[in-house]
Amino acid sequence: MARYTGPKTKKSRAFGETIFGFDKYFERKKYVPGQHGPNKRRRQKSDYALQLMEKQKAKFMYGLLERQFRNLFVKATRSHDVTGEVLLQLLESRLDNVVYRMGMAKTRNGARQLVTHKHICVNGILTNIPSYHLKPGDIISVRGKSQNHQVINDCIAGKSDVRNFPWLEFNPDKMEGVFLEVPERSQIPEKINEQLIVELYSK
Repeated sequence: MARYTGPKTKKSRAFGETIFGFDKYFERKKYVPGQHGPNKRRRQKSDYALQLMEKQKAKFMYGLLERQFRNLFVKATRSHDVTGEVLLQLLESRLDNVVYRMGMAKTRNGARQLVTHKHICVNGILTNIPSYHLKPGDIISVRGKSQNHQVINDCIAGKSDVRNFPWLEFNPDKMEGVFLEVPERSQIPEKINEQLIVELYSK
């Protein structure tokens, strides 16, 4: 499974923001990790280092392996639109990400687990491929047998910000949502400088 299993707070501190969702430990130490703490003098990062860090941040954030991320970039370059924007749209269109956005799971890792454990259907068909790319109009729902799953119910009951994602529609009573359209770049809340990623892969 394409996921990072190491210390998450340490990664978030390295990038300077919570990339795996809310982290109370990150709130206590918002400086980069290291034995000298926040007082150590840091050298200015090169352009390559900044580009690499941005790519790594996006990769960890969406839970992809290097080859998966590279393949998505290649797919984005074949589009006639802006490569960086298309890359983020492809990431947002993944099934595991949409399950997370709709509030069926607290994290993308949790959403990926729901998909691989066969709790999610797309257009009424059981789908256990987290990287499945959704098309506008696709219906995402919790499998009938899984609708009493305590973890899913708790997440849906506690999630109320689906309205912040205008490209999604979700009915908590039916445990069903619709992928209305591919989001515009301005609608995607992740703090990613996609141009740096494009520059890195263009070398």
